Amino acid sequence: MCIAVFVWQSHPLYPFLLFLNRDEYHNRATEPLRWWEDGETVGGRDLAGGGTWLGCTRHGRIAFLTNFKETSSFPDAKSRGDLPLRYLQSRKSPTEFAEEIQEEVSMYNGFNLVVAHVLSKSMVYITNRPRHGDKDKLVTQVSPGIHVLSNDSLDSPWPKYLRLREGFKRLLSNNEGGEFPVKAMVEEVMTDTVKDQEPELPHVFTPETEYQISSIFVDLLIPAGRFGTRSISALSIKTHGEVCFYERHLEQGDSWKEHTEHFVIPNRSIV
Repeated sequence: MCIAVFVWQSHPLYPFLLFLNRDEYHNRATEPLRWWEDGETVGGRDLAGGGTWLGCTRHGRIAFLTNFKETSSFPDAKSRGDLPLRYLQSRKSPTEFAEEIQEEVSMYNGFNLVVAHVLSKSMVYITNRPRHGDKDKLVTQVSPGIHVLSNDSLDSPWPKYLRLREGFKRLLSNNEGGEFPVKAMVEEVMTDTVKDQEPELPHVFTPETEYQISSIFVDLLIPAGRFGTRSISALSIKTHGEVCFYERHLEQGDSWKEHTEHFVIPNRSIV
């Protein structure tokens, strides 16, 4: 299941730095990282639903999404990938966007959505599966620091959450506020296949399925087809506005391809 780790407004060089594994069926039609037709937005696209799981704009809008782990879903629900797409193409602040969609969140299967604008230093977490069913907690301001988002609420301490957070913190501390080693993070942490033992599992699905998806990097064969990590993304924004969007994605034939887009948020510093 998808997992992301990010640091927000607490690093001397990176106001925002994110790593995200997208887990999906291998046969689901997907377009890898590229600039979209509007010339303003960059990210991958889910061609089945038309939306995205992670995107960024030239002017500092960011949105990323994970599904909420649950045993049932509504077949006629709206596509969750449309939510980050709508934010990226809007002119609303993160808080305004969160307010706009609150009345319609029940029309989607379970989701976790983070939307941000680096120029205004604003980031919110939106979910339609709040802890303890508390409807007042659909929207939360994200505090500065390191956060992990998987398939439960933001910062839920599942074992693979803890492994990902510790691996990220280790590389951050090893580089003491300097350039972050993106490739090392991808190769050493985001591809980690260590799995949890039965007592540590969340016990939402069957024990065998839970075991197979308990690693940071997922790869398994189930009756519906091969499922697992289709892409590994890294999105960094530096204090002077330089953006680097890296993606390693799986193509047909089990080959991995890398692609990177660079640009600068225009006209102003983001600190």
